[in-house]
Amino acid sequence: MLFEKIETEGLAHYSYIIGDENEAVVIDPRRDVEIYLKKTTKAGFKIKYILETHRNEDYVVGSKELARKTNAEIWHADSNLDYKYGNSVQDGQEFEIGRLKMKAINTPGHTLNSFSYLLYDFSGEPYMIFTGDLLFAEDTGRIDLLGEEMMDELAEKMYDSIFNKVLPLGDGVIICPAHGAGSVCGDSIADRNFTTIGLEKKVNANLQYEKKEEFIEYKKEVLERPPYFRKMEKMNLIENTCLSELKEPKALNPKELSNLIENDDLIILDTRNELSFGAAHIPGSISIWKDGLASFAGWFLTYDKDIIIITPDLYPEDEVKILHRLGFDKISGYLSGGMLKWHMAGIRSSSIGMIKVQKVCDIFDSSNDYWILDIRSKDELKNTGEITDAHHIHLTQLPNNIEKIPQNSPIYIFCGSGLRSNIAASILKREGFDNINVILGGLEGWSSTSCPIV
Repeated sequence: MLFEKIETEGLAHYSYIIGDENEAVVIDPRRDVEIYLKKTTKAGFKIKYILETHRNEDYVVGSKELARKTNAEIWHADSNLDYKYGNSVQDGQEFEIGRLKMKAINTPGHTLNSFSYLLYDFSGEPYMIFTGDLLFAEDTGRIDLLGEEMMDELAEKMYDSIFNKVLPLGDGVIICPAHGAGSVCGDSIADRNFTTIGLEKKVNANLQYEKKEEFIEYKKEVLERPPYFRKMEKMNLIENTCLSELKEPKALNPKELSNLIENDDLIILDTRNELSFGAAHIPGSISIWKDGLASFAGWFLTYDKDIIIITPDLYPEDEVKILHRLGFDKISGYLSGGMLKWHMAGIRSSSIGMIKVQKVCDIFDSSNDYWILDIRSKDELKNTGEITDAHHIHLTQLPNNIEKIPQNSPIYIFCGSGLRSNIAASILKREGFDNINVILGGLEGWSSTSCPIV
């Protein structure tokens, strides 16, 4: 038997390969499908089926691309939607993979018609269930993505799916969700690689509300919705461009790039670390460090503009892969030779003030001329404390709240380490703010007597 869980870091997305006797099924594949081909080919398996648990919102699915390369059958959920590819799976439909059997179970809740897939072991007993965005480790899926007016109906459907269809399968059944900790598809997913029905019944706060009415009230919470979700919803219904059909980003020398930077239809994305960006960057750049790109690109990039990448590497291979997973296909180029070549060409650059937390505490103790922008989330403020006199605007809400920030005061931007603060600083810089300072460090070093933690 073959079993592989494929994790897409940054998105906290899980896809799965299950196989037996040279036949395999892939569940919820991502867009760059080479990993599924590599793992199945190496093990001597041929992909027979591609199963989707629901229409995904947070990444581009790879079902169509994988099917083109394997001739596998695609079976998608949410038959109420207008898919342009594949087949609609039916409740109770069974799939044979070698000696294994898998059954589709209609488990709506996260969406109106999502499915889970139950894998039986060789003796015919329930073994694993692939729950998509229905049930996670210590959490359940969002029900707010179809609008507040649909939340009661979806919560009721989710209750029925979990309590009447999934939990009765048995405590020993392994739960394989579509996401892990850090995903925007749940707000309290546990950092645990595997879980079971029995464990979730004990530790999952969502499952302690055994009365339907209580569960519905508990679930009715509206979470932040990244703007790129709308794009993903559309892309995952139609025939998307295959990655093999997209052009490679063009290597641009400094002169070529400098001739382009005044173009309003261009985004310059700088993926270097906060210290490098703060020291010098191309004017108008947006800073998102490489390891944070999957988490924040969907909030601050747009699909209608070409993207030029400034990378710390020779070629932006990782950045391109991450952006493609999020549907950003207009990646037109990158700065060849990086910022070193830019400086050697003598072209103007910008900088942002960088200051350690210990030093800024001294500044605040001796002056009243400052404005603290705290971009941490509400949960962070609740769990680790607030800073006296700080103004709280969550990073993802910053573009819509620029008018709340004064132009005539030194701005000190605070998060937990300085990485997210750099994103905020680059956004403010693009909006014409000059006196910006990123605070390096975190709460551990915050010891100012005039701005204590409360």
